[in-house]
Amino acid sequence: MNVDQMNDIIQTWRETPEEDLTPQDYQQFTHFGQACLAQDESEKLLKFLQNDRNQGIVKSMGCGLLASLTNEVVEKRRSRDHCQAALTHLTKTCSPEQLLHSLLEIIEDIDPSSISETIVVVAPLLQTVLLEGQTASVGSALVALQKQMSRLPVPYTRQQEAADEHGLCRCCATLAAFIRPFVEEVKRKDGIGGEEEELKAELLKFCMRSLKEPLLGAQLDRGRTDSPLWLFAAEIVVTLHAIQKPLYDFLLINVLKKSTQMDNSQFNESRASLAYLTFVQFITIDQFPAVFSPVFLLQCNMDSVSLLLSSKNESYILKGLALHAKSMEIVQDSSLPVGLLELKAFSTGLQSLQKVLTDCPLKHLREAGLQVFQLFIDKLDAEAKHKFFRWMLKTSNHSGVDGYIIKNIRNEVDRAIKLGNTSEWFQGAEFVTLLGTALCLPQGAETDLLHSMDRIMESLNLLRFLLITNNEVRSSTDGWIELCRIKDQYLKMLRVCISMSRAYYTAELKSLRENQKLKAKEARDAARSTKLVKIMRVKHDSESQMAPEVQHQVLQSALVTFDLMESLIFRIEEIAKEKQKAID
Repeated sequence: MNVDQMNDIIQTWRETPEEDLTPQDYQQFTHFGQACLAQDESEKLLKFLQNDRNQGIVKSMGCGLLASLTNEVVEKRRSRDHCQAALTHLTKTCSPEQLLHSLLEIIEDIDPSSISETIVVVAPLLQTVLLEGQTASVGSALVALQKQMSRLPVPYTRQQEAADEHGLCRCCATLAAFIRPFVEEVKRKDGIGGEEEELKAELLKFCMRSLKEPLLGAQLDRGRTDSPLWLFAAEIVVTLHAIQKPLYDFLLINVLKKSTQMDNSQFNESRASLAYLTFVQFITIDQFPAVFSPVFLLQCNMDSVSLLLSSKNESYILKGLALHAKSMEIVQDSSLPVGLLELKAFSTGLQSLQKVLTDCPLKHLREAGLQVFQLFIDKLDAEAKHKFFRWMLKTSNHSGVDGYIIKNIRNEVDRAIKLGNTSEWFQGAEFVTLLGTALCLPQGAETDLLHSMDRIMESLNLLRFLLITNNEVRSSTDGWIELCRIKDQYLKMLRVCISMSRAYYTAELKSLRENQKLKAKEARDAARSTKLVKIMRVKHDSESQMAPEVQHQVLQSALVTFDLMESLIFRIEEIAKEKQKAID
């Protein structure tokens, strides 16, 4: 089509009322704009769109060019500035309803390789349209934007955040700027009126979705206030405080659940994220009332702690551990009552923490979890510690955890002695019950001593400690009798286990040595035999799962461990006899 023909068509469009334009007219107009862009004539297209004589055409059919112009800007071609100016002009000229539909369609059809670039370009245009009397559609616009943004991976390290390879950080900054005028409108009108209430509800939903994704998966540090993800987190929490008062109701008693219309899982994850941002990162903590007791706050946060620790996501677990630790730091040592252990939130949270200690494959998470575990023990009062230790010894099924608990029992007895505390929980009759739980073999004579080594060694150390210190149990006649009874019963069963285990591992070691001699002889014979026999013999040897040297080392180490246990048992018996003579 030549220039004269195109001018005739443009003149026809100018003279045709909007309602009389045909689908062919819309198609020709779109092709005209695309041809200008393809021929690198974006400046010519911009002048056409800005021409006063063409404003009727632009208003009627200009939305057809939005996708092509957006693509030019996203691709950062030479015509970008002209195309950006054209987009701005269209948003001021075209019908708001048509603009909204076209822009949402662009977002819906984003190319996966240019998600962030498209959002950065389209969001400001969409904001302009919505502010022109289309605030009822803010919710659908936010959902569309967040749906696409959720496809981007969350940066996990500082280097990844700085590089922002996939553009998530740019999207966060864009969305933060996108919602500001709508937040100001809600604040200005204080949610009065149907439309304002609806806008407030949509902003709440947006903030809740943002708390879950991307913020729950992001690594945040209040020392890096220039971090784009940190700034986005601060923007979200500040927005929540601005449009939902008082926000502590949401953190403590779930009052926002109905207004956000989220399912339980999504709501609880968003709530956990907000608790982390408030109590760990201290975002807007100055607006949180100081009237709540530390124990009450700890109790309220335990549901969130449990949820985060039960996740398989490293970022979630780190946040759960940090929230648990911060919630306990403000609690006075030895003050948490035994009744808290009976609450579902505490029992579930402790079970989740135990799984981190025993099942998590990442060493740094297990180490962090152990610090939180010890902090929790330190906050319990004597009765709560006693009950908690008994519960853990009966349910953990993990020698390392059992050993750690028994070590804490010894520390509590030592502390009680130094403070002159005669509490029954670690000095009196109740302690004897706890001692009986600690000094036992879980599977009796069939206990795997190597698997249970941590528990057994700590048990022997505890027994030795009780015999050599001047504690209430040893000092009283009844206490001494019970202590000796438990000692005798425990050591008798332990000797049986050691004897059986030593016989088994000695036999295995002897068998291994005989097999090594046999294989050495076969190897010498094979060297004199045919090549085929030699190949077959090599193939057979390769099926062994553990090298003989390693097997020998494992078996020898087991025997050394049994010697160590027996030496401790012998020393404990010596101490007991000395103390008995002193009593007699």
